[in-house]
Amino acid sequence: MKFSVYQVSRRGGRSKNEDRMGYCYTRSAGLFALADGMGGHPDGEFAAQLALQTMSAMFQRDARPTLNDPLQFLRDAALAGHHQLLRHASDNRLLDTPRTTLVACVLQDDAVYWAHCGDSRLYLLRGSELLARTRDHSYAELHRVLAQAGQPLPAEGLRVNRNVLFTCLGSPGKPVVDTAGPTPLLAGDKVLLCSDGLWDSVSDAQITELLRRRPISDAVPELAEQALRNAGPRSDNVTVLALEWLVDNAPDSAVSTRNLGDEVFASTIQASLVADDAPAGDELDEAEIDRSIREINEAIQRSGLKKS
Repeated sequence: MKFSVYQVSRRGGRSKNEDRMGYCYTRSAGLFALADGMGGHPDGEFAAQLALQTMSAMFQRDARPTLNDPLQFLRDAALAGHHQLLRHASDNRLLDTPRTTLVACVLQDDAVYWAHCGDSRLYLLRGSELLARTRDHSYAELHRVLAQAGQPLPAEGLRVNRNVLFTCLGSPGKPVVDTAGPTPLLAGDKVLLCSDGLWDSVSDAQITELLRRRPISDAVPELAEQALRNAGPRSDNVTVLALEWLVDNAPDSAVSTRNLGDEVFASTIQASLVADDAPAGDELDEAEIDRSIREINEAIQRSGLKKS
């Protein structure tokens, strides 16, 4: 596999950043994931981190170096994260369970598979065409879909709050996890994962256009800054992770797994993306992300030298 990847997270106008993101890969499979801890419930940032850590651990266990069934893996890993949150709440006798959205994709066999729960989104682009976009698990989205289909609305004239979700990880009932794929990938295809802090302030058309015109290393930070500008001082956390598949004339920063051994696993999903002693308002540092990528590439080079 060969891909370019870029990720960024901004706190916006919130007191803390409850979004988490990251990716991991073996020689023949890659996992990219993003979670948005839900406000109004305890420890949103913990919920998002635990969901990603659970998925990453399962990927490391099961991808040897490929997954037997990527869609089943995504469903199982999302539900495992959900049960981890319920267990945490029970063990600590919490009155409420930490909750989070989740969107993730797997790259394997020149194709992409994805899953989501909540309103964090995945976009798949080919050139200027938006091939796919996940459908939010929100009452507002359900309202729109029914209206477009000409079907009766649940409550005619009822004002629907976009922020109200009907499913998430950590909820009392079993979460809804929608999956899709495989969709074959062509050189230059781009996949973008984001929290609602991006798409609530930047339209699908704007996201598509910027990704079409610019490399992801330029488009991703510009999209994040545009979302912050549009939302103003009360902006939500804005988190974006994007990748480009099999880039022609790939830059040195591109990830190539060609020389990885079957047992090698690399990951940017860490135990804590923000240091415990960091100020509460700190944002995820791109320099820290760059350090993680550099360490991964150095490990790949060492693996290649050992193999030769």
